Amino acid sequence: MREQPIGEAVEDDERAKVIAYHRGDAHAAIDTLLEDIRHLRRQLALTEGAMSRGMARGWRPSYHRD
Repeated sequence: MREQPIGEAVEDDERAKVIAYHRGDAHAAIDTLLEDIRHLRRQLALTEGAMSRGMARGWRPSYHRD
């Protein structure tokens, strides 16, 4: 899958590729995507802890959920 800018709509083709990768198992596809989200949040937390506040001029990641 290609990287997409934040806010860009997910295309039906991308959804189909994710489902196809998991051999049609939508639950497995969702589980994988949720694990990816958890992994990225952990990486973001580690990065936040490792960088100084001055490095990002006080920026902190947003963890808001819709």
